[in-house]
Amino acid sequence: MNKNIKKFVFAALVGSVAFTSCNKYLDVNDNPNNPEKVEPNLLLPTVEASLSQIVGNQLQVYGGLWAQYWTQAPSSSQYQTIDQYNLKNTASDRIWSTIYRSALNNAEIIINSERGANNYTIGMAYLLKAYTLQIATDAFGDIPLDEALQGATNLNPKYQTQKEVYNSIFESIDKGVELLKGDLGTTPGEQDMLFGGDKASWIAFANTLKLKAYLRISNVDAATAQAGIKALYAANPTFLNKDVSITFTTTGGNQNPFYTEMVGLDYVQNVVASGTAVKAFEANKDKRSFALYNRLFKADNVTLQDTVAYLIQGDFRGQNTKKVSAPSPATGANAKNTASAIAPVKLFSIAESKFLQAEAALKGWGTGTVTTLYNEGVTASFDYLGAEGLADYLTAAGKFPTDASKQLEAIITQKYYAMNGFQNFEAWTEYRRTGYPTFLIQSKASILANGEMPQRLLYPNTELTTNLNYPGTKAITVPVWWDVN
Repeated sequence: MNKNIKKFVFAALVGSVAFTSCNKYLDVNDNPNNPEKVEPNLLLPTVEASLSQIVGNQLQVYGGLWAQYWTQAPSSSQYQTIDQYNLKNTASDRIWSTIYRSALNNAEIIINSERGANNYTIGMAYLLKAYTLQIATDAFGDIPLDEALQGATNLNPKYQTQKEVYNSIFESIDKGVELLKGDLGTTPGEQDMLFGGDKASWIAFANTLKLKAYLRISNVDAATAQAGIKALYAANPTFLNKDVSITFTTTGGNQNPFYTEMVGLDYVQNVVASGTAVKAFEANKDKRSFALYNRLFKADNVTLQDTVAYLIQGDFRGQNTKKVSAPSPATGANAKNTASAIAPVKLFSIAESKFLQAEAALKGWGTGTVTTLYNEGVTASFDYLGAEGLADYLTAAGKFPTDASKQLEAIITQKYYAMNGFQNFEAWTEYRRTGYPTFLIQSKASILANGEMPQRLLYPNTELTTNLNYPGTKAITVPVWWDVN
């Protein structure tokens, strides 16, 4: 891909910084039924960049606050309503627009393009569509599906159940893999910002995505999940053994989208360390917290103690003078944390892949040694952060339990630690699915009834006001279909 085009894509992507705005910054084609003729390979990075905006900024904030890695900074107010669980439908307008208008719309244009020479890119588009649909339905529940993405032909698409959406996810994955295993045509090369067009990596992506999707529905439809995972493993699949991420630079327009939002707000620090996550790290003597949050030094007249200072979740009122650690903006070779300009946006991580495989093996639906996969997941997280103390951790707080009743909790809780700062939305989603970790609390700023927690995002105001088939607003306390724990 022409480097100037790639820079334009990222500039368009991150140029808008108002969290609840609804800018059309990636509208390559507004009408998927009558688009200008566009080379599919040139649309591929638009889909991938759109995903980086959704996962790396908008849902990163919701997940960060609701998984309780972060809480609202006392010196600002940008995300107070999220920490209060006090949302309006307009808060979701930008997320919905990016999902449908930018990511799914352009993926669908690629899919509907002329086959043969473009099979390589079409296969990737099917997989990106599946990934995006899962994000959308996990966030909102029932969503427009078969009647969506038809432009002016249908301005009022009906909503379909999450079960139907998940069936479509599996179907899209299968179609993508089928194309990638066939006559590929022309490789998209560097226009594929995830894998540079590497087929083997895309197939591993597809297998890992399918495993994640089946595990996501395993509590509500165990028979389907079990059959699907066993069939997946019967084909001797490869799974991801590397992070899948969009990478960034320090150059304006090519910076991490969450970081860019802070730049647009004159470097206002809107989130700080939550005591929920930090206290768990401290209790486990887990030094990863020092890579994830700024350290503060405090004198006790004897020594200088290196520590992460936190707020209890939602306790931002009246704390303006308190010094609190922020997500770490590490510099130099380690500048890959959330608050850094070059922090990657991860669609998958090695740790997540290993923990997914560990859960499948634990359930008896997949192969592999549970303890080995679990240890590999923990190790991947420590290695990525360059954190010290891995060996001690795996023999103490991070040791895989022998008590079978504690093993799933250990897998999901370690996944929670590993996703901190990079896969916040997934961590919150896994909490909804499993109830782990068990130490999350209701935000002190909550407006909900005692003990209630967010279970979904609100449908956007744009749907409420324009779609005649709008199904009605569901409260954020209403669980989505697969959330039956």
